[in-house]
Amino acid sequence: MAAEGAYAGLGEFDLIERFFAPLATAPGSLALTDDAAVLKPSTGHELVLTKDMLAADVHFFANDPADLVARKALRVNLSDLAAKGARPLGYLLGLGLGGEMADGGAAQWLAGFAAGLAADQAEFAFPLLGGDTIRSGERMVLSITALGEVPEGRAIRRNGAKAGDLVYVSGTIGDSALGLALRLDPELAHKLGLSAPHAEFLLNRYLLPQPRVALASAVLSHASACLDISDGLCADAGHVARHSDVDLVLEADDVPLSDAARAALAADPELLTRVLTGGDDYELFVCVPQAQGQAFEADAAAAGVPVARIGRVEAPAADKPAVRLTRGGLPFTLAGQGGFRHF
Repeated sequence: MAAEGAYAGLGEFDLIERFFAPLATAPGSLALTDDAAVLKPSTGHELVLTKDMLAADVHFFANDPADLVARKALRVNLSDLAAKGARPLGYLLGLGLGGEMADGGAAQWLAGFAAGLAADQAEFAFPLLGGDTIRSGERMVLSITALGEVPEGRAIRRNGAKAGDLVYVSGTIGDSALGLALRLDPELAHKLGLSAPHAEFLLNRYLLPQPRVALASAVLSHASACLDISDGLCADAGHVARHSDVDLVLEADDVPLSDAARAALAADPELLTRVLTGGDDYELFVCVPQAQGQAFEADAAAAGVPVARIGRVEAPAADKPAVRLTRGGLPFTLAGQGGFRHF
């Protein structure tokens, strides 16, 4: 894990030894004393690899607490592994420190960042394996490459949904999108009449996703298709529909909402579009054969992860697979139905 030059008084090897070497506890990391990690999956398993990048003031605010930035970076990747039914093995960290650190705040920020990594490494058994640290110009950029393992040939993809499957989501939907809205408009909580606990809940859901690692085993046992909801419920459902060549019929009234989100919608029903399309939920969208629905629900309950059935999979009604929303069983259309796009 190399650094580029000295940074705010920290030499490259000092930075690695002080902040990151203590996190590299897995044997394959070689204690960050080499240029690469060495990792071997368990017998009969395959590696699952995923990468997410986060940029300051795009995926998080530059003034967010350093420990929460670190934890969010890890958790969005853990969510991808869970959607594949994979067990986390470890991660590689790419850290580009931006110009906001130029005034000497790097050491304090890095200490908080490393503490956040350490907290989630302990919670999810997800050690640092290696990486790279550079200067990134004006804006901080993070990149996590996460590695997991899954029994050979059994990784759950988004292209396996079949007509007759049931559609589930974990947790609650829309909290992060509403939390971001509160960050962007400091007066919004007051306008909506949200209580302080409800506003805090939504803000925390934006800052700190809850990856459903505990649900991975149930996904692996029962799912025909799965992905994590990062671009928004409707957009990610569309990915499953397109890749599986099916229609997804989703009942908006069955989408699980937190008490805080319900309070916001009661004040402004038009926020439903933001809830269903806003993204950054990092919950799991799971298609399950009907015969396995009860078993999936039971396994999810045993894992302590709430799931809700929100729809069904049907054969395509037209040439192009689609997501069809209903409300009270009747066709329902959202203005601006879509999701987050990077470009």
